[in-house]
Amino acid sequence: MTTTADLASADAAGLARAAHSNLWMHFTRHSAYDETDVPVIVRGDGPYIWDARGKRYLDGLAGLFAVQVGHGREELAEAAARQTKQLAYFPLWGHAHPAAIELASRLAEASPGDLNRVFFTVSGGESVETAWKLAKQYFKLAGKPGKHKVISRALAYHGTSQGALSITGIPGAKADFEPLVPSTLRVPNTNFYRATEHADDYAAYGRWAADQIEQAIEFEGADTVAAVFLEPVQNTGGCFVPPPGYFARVREICDKHDVLLVSDEVICAFGRVGHDFAAKRYGYQPDIITTAKGLTSGYAPLGAVLASERLMEPFTRGATTFMHGSTYGGHPVSCAVALANLDLIAREDLYGHVLSRETAFRSTLDKLLDLPIVGDVRGAGFFYGIELVKDKATKETFSAAESERVLRGFLSEALFDAGLYCRADDRAEPVVQLSPPLVCDQAQFDEMEQILRDTLTRAWQLL
Repeated sequence: MTTTADLASADAAGLARAAHSNLWMHFTRHSAYDETDVPVIVRGDGPYIWDARGKRYLDGLAGLFAVQVGHGREELAEAAARQTKQLAYFPLWGHAHPAAIELASRLAEASPGDLNRVFFTVSGGESVETAWKLAKQYFKLAGKPGKHKVISRALAYHGTSQGALSITGIPGAKADFEPLVPSTLRVPNTNFYRATEHADDYAAYGRWAADQIEQAIEFEGADTVAAVFLEPVQNTGGCFVPPPGYFARVREICDKHDVLLVSDEVICAFGRVGHDFAAKRYGYQPDIITTAKGLTSGYAPLGAVLASERLMEPFTRGATTFMHGSTYGGHPVSCAVALANLDLIAREDLYGHVLSRETAFRSTLDKLLDLPIVGDVRGAGFFYGIELVKDKATKETFSAAESERVLRGFLSEALFDAGLYCRADDRAEPVVQLSPPLVCDQAQFDEMEQILRDTLTRAWQLL
């Protein structure tokens, strides 16, 4: 067994060997490292990371859509150290601590509408799990026990726990773990690039997509549907933005049928699209917001569920209890880091930075549209997807064999070797996703475009 002391003195190759022998990595095809070293990232500074061999990479994914303020921010480490010295741990089970109280108050003040109740979790998936359980118990307390089903969109990712995975709309992510939790339904997403309805009218397409939610509610019976879970900008498939009027129509539908609207902002909150909460950018009022990632910029694990006063009200009476929680939800150190992170974001006006530079970022990426392999560029803020195609005129996508050869066999490794950490993904159509730290500027935009241009040009030769 490899010990910590062994690793402390190991060279880069030794670290890679130890990782291969002992570390079970997440979402990883481990056979890929039978003939090559596991990449080992050892430090970060601003928008860049370095591996154990000393090579620098532009972090084009903010770790995993999380590192809003960039790497190496000492004030976040110092906040963690101060809290650790004062109170390293105490649970929120019938007790409170100052860091959780202050953070809950701050999130409630910033949230849209009356989302004043904050339930802390450890991760985004746990936030989604919590929101579904809350919706089910709320309707039982409200005298509507049949309302327990959930609607989400095709290809949408909402987490990996049994409940959150059931809400997830990616068949390949679910197959090995079935049977999952029943009572989840799928409706179309908002990928206008591949629209089969109203393909010439963006607003009409958005209305059509929203109306599919109402059709699903009516087909199942409104007395059985508890909630609709939607990302403001859907991640999987390559950053599907909401068409004009889409969320206004969804809110109208939810109100009509007494269905809760859950805004899954695990990725989109805290500046990813230029606002603290993405619901504000797109002008809709959720009943629940789920979040994590950017809340601490990834410096400590923390998630949160923001719920309306309406949902909390039944839990304020008598012996009623939400029988849900976790050991580390609302951990004092994580809450202290989150507070320091929000202070830093405000001090450097990173939301304003994103809004003032998103057009430049988009324009830089749009240059790639002159490549035959690039079919579409879409997204918002600092969150973009580049869809790859085999034929631009027909929008023909890759075959399974071509995805294996081009994305996994070449593109993922080639982009990383060229100095760009991002994601080449084909859980839907083949896309490259970019979600850099919010501190990036034109120099990093140009660096991403240049690396992508060279690598995608070479990938085209493999088709």
